[in-house]
Amino acid sequence: MSAPESAGRVLRSGPPPGTTYDVTVIGAGVVGAAIARELARHRGLRIALLDAANDVGEGTSKANTAILHTGFDAVPGSLESRLVREGQRLLAAYAAESGIPVEPVGALLVAWDEQQLAALPALLDKAVRNGYHDARIISPDRLRAREPHLGPGALGALDVPGESIICPWTTTLAYATQAVRGGVDLHLDCRVLHVDPGAGRHELTTSRGALRTRYLVNAAGLHADAVDRLLGHDDFTVTPRRGQLIFFDTFARGLVNHILLPVPTALGKGVLVAPTVYGNVLLGPTAEELVDKTDTASTAEGIALLREKGRRILPELLDEEVTAVYAGLRAATEHDDYRVSAHKEQRYVTVGGIRSTGLTASLALAAHVTELLTAAGLDLPAARELPPVRMPNLGQAFPRPYRRADLIASDPAYGTIVCHCEKVTLGEIRDALAATIPPGSPDGLRRRTRARGGRCQGFHCGALVRELYEKGGESVSG
Repeated sequence: MSAPESAGRVLRSGPPPGTTYDVTVIGAGVVGAAIARELARHRGLRIALLDAANDVGEGTSKANTAILHTGFDAVPGSLESRLVREGQRLLAAYAAESGIPVEPVGALLVAWDEQQLAALPALLDKAVRNGYHDARIISPDRLRAREPHLGPGALGALDVPGESIICPWTTTLAYATQAVRGGVDLHLDCRVLHVDPGAGRHELTTSRGALRTRYLVNAAGLHADAVDRLLGHDDFTVTPRRGQLIFFDTFARGLVNHILLPVPTALGKGVLVAPTVYGNVLLGPTAEELVDKTDTASTAEGIALLREKGRRILPELLDEEVTAVYAGLRAATEHDDYRVSAHKEQRYVTVGGIRSTGLTASLALAAHVTELLTAAGLDLPAARELPPVRMPNLGQAFPRPYRRADLIASDPAYGTIVCHCEKVTLGEIRDALAATIPPGSPDGLRRRTRARGGRCQGFHCGALVRELYEKGGESVSG
């Protein structure tokens, strides 16, 4: 195996190169990108990262509740519990190093009736069994002091101070950027159609032609079961679970201090109210079992349900302006735990059933998958530290370019505001379009800068943002 001579490539068209990769990762969401980044630490490996979409993080990774979990409520002894616990520590450190906004706001698991209140001691015990010892049950008076805008009738709460909010878009992009700079080839608009295992290598038929690889990692998210079946396995079925969410304007931010969680059910953590690192407040998600893995539509019924739940949790929130409504799909399976397994004879690792905790567990999952590849026969060169990345800050609680006099003095483009709702500057848009992984669409640009993400949803700046996108960030006069 010869080492890459330079950084990897970002390829959106044309046939894949004739190179036989050592490892190919299918799926460029937060988990797949983390795996590719971890593999890039081993100099000398030829790595490919594939995604059917035109950008990284286009699936579940872009539409979720953006919580950095402690794992307090995972199934004790499960793989998920261990990897979330390890991943939280790793990602918190990585975020601080890379400029990914994180706010340790803490969570309150609110009991609204006697049955829920009676469940709190068992949840506290579960937290302890998961290795989390900072949770505690607090009284109604203490809860009210912490959250004065909470609706009437709350009987107490489980306080989980270690829960945080994070930017999921920047996290995925940071992993993928480090991977590409470390030599990984990123193939976008590259859907895997068929896998033909051969002597010592797999041949993948993709929407852009044939690609050859010695080892294969399936991190395809919602489509992980379909890829698994291409390799002859039928170990799990992904049932897309739609989560609709309402995004409230930044004026609502003062209404809530913590992530407000309900007592969980079998379908998930339920409807929550949480601040975001962008300064908004979100309400959601729903939990709707679907068949269509592309159905991210919002529905009148779903929004009505969220408003009903939100009215009980935080009544004043319903008086605030709504910035956006969106829906994401979670890769739920019939199993309680992650579906991660190695098939040594096929040189293949499945990473399936990664639900809402996948963001938190991503770096620990990447290390675990690398160990499985080694056990399956992959000869890993010694690991190295990748040069750090410093991502553009999207967090409202941290200095943004439009507020930095030093940055504007050195480059006036950082003082030229394009999106007035979100205070996004021409310099930020230009940088995103010239980055290692440029956006594949104006929506991808929004996830890199927040442009068109504010209260007018691009009504005022949309045409200019699109023009900048199409021109590659050049200044537009007039």
